[in-house]
Amino acid sequence: MAISDYYRTLREKVGTDLLLLPSVAAVIRNDKSEILFQYPRDSEYWSLPAGAIEPGESPAEAIVREVWEETGLSVVPIRIIGVFGGKGFRHTYANGDQVEYQVTVYDCKIVSGFLVAMDRESEILKYFNEDNLPKLALPYPEKVFKSNLERGC
Repeated sequence: MAISDYYRTLREKVGTDLLLLPSVAAVIRNDKSEILFQYPRDSEYWSLPAGAIEPGESPAEAIVREVWEETGLSVVPIRIIGVFGGKGFRHTYANGDQVEYQVTVYDCKIVSGFLVAMDRESEILKYFNEDNLPKLALPYPEKVFKSNLERGC
């Protein structure tokens, strides 16, 4: 889903002005410890499976929903890796909509499903080694992508 009814209604009221968006992102590893990234349509950068938190939804519920919608995978959030935001997490979409994300990043475990782009947002879903990450849309700190031992978890 590209934009929910809730955020569409907000956009009708504020136009393209800056919105602060509570959001979530998932670090999902395969059996080789590679990290899953998505390449969204109409973008020049990769991203983690991620999205906005909807009204009445907890961040943990949001990450489960977003990962399913974008990847076809059912996940369980294991732990929070970090919470990030600020000017570096601002983005202007092609249509002019401005956002600043406050992102709760979860370490997630796959419990079922098959990797497939289920929504129209993702063009490519691909796993990358943590030492060879793609160019990302948001400036997550390196520790987000390190294995549990290296992160100090």
